[in-house]
Amino acid sequence: MNPRILTGLLAAAFLTNAALADDAVIRLSEPVSTTETHEDFGTELPESDTLHSLGSAISKLDQLTGQSLLIETEIQQVCQKKGCFFIARDGDAVARVRFQDYGFFIPTDSAGKTVKLAGTLERVELTPEQSAHFAEDLGQDAEAGGMAEFEYQIMATSVRIPRA
Repeated sequence: MNPRILTGLLAAAFLTNAALADDAVIRLSEPVSTTETHEDFGTELPESDTLHSLGSAISKLDQLTGQSLLIETEIQQVCQKKGCFFIARDGDAVARVRFQDYGFFIPTDSAGKTVKLAGTLERVELTPEQSAHFAEDLGQDAEAGGMAEFEYQIMATSVRIPRA
């Protein structure tokens, strides 16, 4: 199956499940920095790096693999079990954002917010078991949306989330 079609199907399933998700907010990590406008989770967000959109970073993946990047993207869906990852979306570009050393989490009500994050981007092959596990963590039926063979992943060291 074409990866873009699969990505679209998964995105539709994520949005449907987000609307049905329980309203209880899970917040397992405290921010390392808080201002009137935002909260930083993980480490404080570096200010000096070049800011990439998720779409431009994925389109330049061959040049950027392994480099620490500053990326701006929208949170499409957050793991509803504990906020241990989120799905980022920028137009057709989609990536799973995980957190360095499983060292922090984000609030489960962060979907829909445009965030800045620091981390490394890569293309990752998925086993059927991994794909099913990720779907379950998002509260969806893995069989319904098909199984992804690969995905783009960002290993984040910092995520800045707007407060409003």
